Amino acid sequence: MVFLSSVVSDSNLAEEDSARYEDNSVNMTVYGTRWASEDIPKYSLPDGEMPPKVAYRLIDDELALDGIPSLNLASFVTTFMEDEAEKLMVENLSKNFIDFEEYPQTAEISNRCVNMIARLFHAPVGRSTEEALGCSTIGSSEAVILGTLAMKRRWQLGRKAKGLSTENPNIILGANCQVAWHKATRYLEIESREVPCTKDLLYMDPKKAVDLVDENTIGVCAILGSTYTGHYEDVKTLNRLLEEKNKATGLDVNIHVDAASGGFVAPFVTPDLEWDFRLNRVVSINASGHKYGLTYPGVGWAVWRNVEFLPKDLVFNVNYLGSEQASFTLNFSKSASQVIAQYYMFVRLGRKGFTRVISNLVRTADYLAERLDKTGRFIILSEKEGRGLPLVAFRLKNECYYDEFDLASHLRQRGWIVPAYTMAHALEKMKLLRVVVREDFSHTRGSLLIRDIMAALQHLDSMDKASIDNSRSHRAKHRHSAFHKIRNNEKATSNINTSEDENYKEPKSAPGVC
Repeated sequence: MVFLSSVVSDSNLAEEDSARYEDNSVNMTVYGTRWASEDIPKYSLPDGEMPPKVAYRLIDDELALDGIPSLNLASFVTTFMEDEAEKLMVENLSKNFIDFEEYPQTAEISNRCVNMIARLFHAPVGRSTEEALGCSTIGSSEAVILGTLAMKRRWQLGRKAKGLSTENPNIILGANCQVAWHKATRYLEIESREVPCTKDLLYMDPKKAVDLVDENTIGVCAILGSTYTGHYEDVKTLNRLLEEKNKATGLDVNIHVDAASGGFVAPFVTPDLEWDFRLNRVVSINASGHKYGLTYPGVGWAVWRNVEFLPKDLVFNVNYLGSEQASFTLNFSKSASQVIAQYYMFVRLGRKGFTRVISNLVRTADYLAERLDKTGRFIILSEKEGRGLPLVAFRLKNECYYDEFDLASHLRQRGWIVPAYTMAHALEKMKLLRVVVREDFSHTRGSLLIRDIMAALQHLDSMDKASIDNSRSHRAKHRHSAFHKIRNNEKATSNINTSEDENYKEPKSAPGVC
């Protein structure tokens, strides 16, 4: 018997093929889909959907244009955590930290972190009437604003009790303060009295600071780790001079320490340095867990000496999440993952582990400073041997037709993100570079950076002034910027008469990186 086969017609084949390719279950490669040949939505919400693997791949491809976090030497923010820490964070991303009733153990973990930090900063814990208190924040910017708000409100309450005016509050700080302080003073309507930096002192002079104190001063800010050069301000001397002035004048002015960067450095490298609650006029401290607290971005801490320095009327009590709870934050909802990650770092490393890690960073920073100094091309501006943050701030020794910004641009071509910026108010003409040494910056990586710095200098030396100028023009024309620019006709059509409004302020530039 002969079996006969029919030959399928072209029309039937076309129908089968059409049905096959209309089936959405086909696991086509991302770059074989129609979305790969279209522009990704940018300004309007798209009408249709997109498969998850396609959305992921298109966004991931675009993010490949970002710099490599480990080579970003501008930022103090942590760029490395262990797999176990990352796993904990992912598992707890969906937990809303503020919902203590639903997540009581997360709240307990936050309490443990506050206790550990308070004791690290030598908060008084001997008597129940002197117990310190604190809270987690998104970062030190929120903690700075909360600390400033507490000082202002305490000053206002004290003035009202005496029947005195509560107008025109001021705060004393160095011109080298981070931009978070400019936000705090502007948003909270406080006069910012800034002590200018000098070539001989690149941070706040405590004597000049105390000289500016008067009856309207809500407090003095001291910085433990300047964002410009990494210097620690002399909190002990500031405390002594302020105590003397308070006794002589009857004032009650205290100190807030901005330990955003130094709070998790000094206790492990220079434990005898007195900057914290060991000093009687230090009443509040902020610190960034996501800097040298070795935790990914999104966690900071604010701690007060005791309840006297956090007025009760600033604390809100709510019960609509299922239980009575106190809240002193600028935001409400946030993920619990960063707080949990901070706790992981505390129990994982302990004092010994933190001391080892931070000591290594100090040694690496000293090595970099020594190598740069030996080139004869740079002036080192930062401290060494743990007397400041583990970073290297430096500038070119000799003036020529290229500057620190040109050097930073050439290093970027090799992947290094080394910030060039100008110094604080009164020293704006001073240009400098800064390398922040973080946990994932090894001795070997430091050697490679030195090699590329020298190569960049050689290339700049070989260029003439016209080539340098052309390069600058090109960078200025094509650089990315998130700065809000006021259009030429915007002032004219605005309802605000900026020439007559004494409170109007031009947008403030903010060199340095948080």
